[in-house]
Amino acid sequence: MKIIIIGTAYPYRGGLAAFNERIAYEYLKEGNDVEIYTFTLQYPSFLFPGKTQYSEELAPKELKIIRKINSINPFNWVKVGKEIRKKAPDLLITKFWIPFLAPCLGTIEKMVRKNRKTKIISILDNIIPHEKRIGDKLLARYFVKATDGFIAMSKSVLSDLSFFDKKKPRLFSPHPLYDHYGDILTEEIAKSALGLEQDTKYVLFFGIVRPYKGLDLLIEAFADVQLRDLHVKLLVAGEFYEDEKPYLEQIQRLHLEEKILLHNHFIADSKVNLYFSACDMVAQPYKSATQSGVTQIAFHFEKPMLVTNVGGLPEIVPHGKIGYVVQPNPQDIADSLYDFFTQNRKQVFEQNVKTEKEKYAWSKMLEAIAQLSINND
Repeated sequence: MKIIIIGTAYPYRGGLAAFNERIAYEYLKEGNDVEIYTFTLQYPSFLFPGKTQYSEELAPKELKIIRKINSINPFNWVKVGKEIRKKAPDLLITKFWIPFLAPCLGTIEKMVRKNRKTKIISILDNIIPHEKRIGDKLLARYFVKATDGFIAMSKSVLSDLSFFDKKKPRLFSPHPLYDHYGDILTEEIAKSALGLEQDTKYVLFFGIVRPYKGLDLLIEAFADVQLRDLHVKLLVAGEFYEDEKPYLEQIQRLHLEEKILLHNHFIADSKVNLYFSACDMVAQPYKSATQSGVTQIAFHFEKPMLVTNVGGLPEIVPHGKIGYVVQPNPQDIADSLYDFFTQNRKQVFEQNVKTEKEKYAWSKMLEAIAQLSINND
């Protein structure tokens, strides 16, 4: 087939780019003709909370990435839509994660569908965003109307979709493994590379820091008397997309300066395996969630997880088998961390992760998209 993917890709960085590039590689592996259309302008700089939108890594090999989409220029949307329409791909896949981009993506889809050939499938990270703004629902409805079918990567997003449409084909297919971040390393090698103590155990909080991700709950948990005497530290690895000051003040107020390490910068793809190989457990104390790419990195590196009972996270982490599903409060988080480290759960959980991760092959995502395309005929 000829397949075009619209969404974030190199030279942009982060999980969205990683997803689109990884699924493109999977389609290439099956012998398809694949192109990714990405942005010349993704967000205006005043809307982007981080230091840079761009990757410092080398461009991915073998992928055809076309930079043509301007997220705020309607004339550009029409032009790109006409260009893709003329190419007449069998399948157009859009990645939707934020209503801000709904006019851009929806207009391009409307132009493409005029060829009456291309099936248009959207993979939804969210349809209702974590951080809500006026007009979100109106924008999302515009996008949904232009799309033929939907893949939701969590059941909560599948449910949210019903607010905008109840008839179009849709399937739940969980987020596949992020298996492209390098090899699993020994803890000794990874800790040495990161300058970590060899005889200390580490809980990893990984990724961009936003209010809904609950880092404050995890910091509070580390102040629990149960954990103070354990030789365990919290390693926070990721760029802050909000003010760091409240977190720094919280750490100081709780006297946790020696228990919490802040690697407060964006973690390059080439360094991800160091952080996941060095840790004993990955913690996601989210206050709200749909699904998370962090869990799928943890699966690849065969790490036990602690997640909160929100959104689609409990669907992915079986409680007591590969980790813990807890309520989003510091006490429940602290109790589970104490159980993990004092009852020596690591080895059993890691063995179970190796079995559980087989559910999340990229081929299963491609099968779901194919099924959706057939159902839409």
